[in-house]
Amino acid sequence: MTTNITVRSVNISEKKGTIKKPVPQIQLTEIGVVGDAHSGNWHRQVSLLAKESIEKFSEEAGRNIAFGEFAENITTEGLLLHTTKPLDRFIGKGIELEVTQIGKKCHGDNCSIFREVGNCVMPKEGIFARVVRLGSLKADERLEYQPKIIRIKIITLSDRASRGEYADKSGPQIKNLSHKYFEQINRQVSFEQNLVPDEADLLKSKIEDAVKSGFDVIFTTGGTGIGPRDITPETIQPMLDKEIPGIMELIRVKYGMQKPAALLSRGIAGLIGRTLIYSMPGSVKAVTEYCNEILPTIEHSLYMIYGIDSH
Repeated sequence: MTTNITVRSVNISEKKGTIKKPVPQIQLTEIGVVGDAHSGNWHRQVSLLAKESIEKFSEEAGRNIAFGEFAENITTEGLLLHTTKPLDRFIGKGIELEVTQIGKKCHGDNCSIFREVGNCVMPKEGIFARVVRLGSLKADERLEYQPKIIRIKIITLSDRASRGEYADKSGPQIKNLSHKYFEQINRQVSFEQNLVPDEADLLKSKIEDAVKSGFDVIFTTGGTGIGPRDITPETIQPMLDKEIPGIMELIRVKYGMQKPAALLSRGIAGLIGRTLIYSMPGSVKAVTEYCNEILPTIEHSLYMIYGIDSH
């Protein structure tokens, strides 16, 4: 779902912590706004603040606050910007911005608004973005807000389920748990599911297609044991650009202390290009346990992959 917002003002300051002044237009380059103190090769190149937030603070301050006084480069109307999330995007005529941070630490005594009224709205309701597509922007232009949709591929490996001898239950459970988790943190998510036999070439092909198609996450379920047809880990391992061993080590130890059989799972986690991949056992109980540990790490992992410093 997209939302259109209106640019009410574009603003520049040559020094950090000072009021920005409205200008006819701003030029967005690979390091941010030309002539602005906050431009640079980092994740907080461009600051944005909603007119709605300014009006709310104006009432608290007891005076009208002009666009740019909170040191925002772009003043918008039509969306509470602090409800967005990193990796969401704003797209305009020839330009594109990617959200990188919600709120910030206030400059305190170095902030002109803070010195005047002892408070500032920017730390809670201002947002920051980096330039994805270069161009110019001016007041009264429209921006389309596009939330990041986390794309998840679920691959169930099972000879018997693929032959229709029983229904796949672990794949749907991964989808159910993932949908609930991302809904709770206000993230949009989409899914694609496949059910395949325990064949290494077929699994490799499905993974390669998912990476090429730009999926953010791949979950596989099944084939992580030590049986003759368990081929998932050895198929995935050579495909990884980076392995993330800590997640699976934690899961094996945590649940293996209660059920020693859990220590026999050879599940692995890692990164192929910009796609996270996690291989899990084939039971509903196991994927529930694995998802409980994996899902809370995914959002931060995506920030790291895309170079967003969210510490």
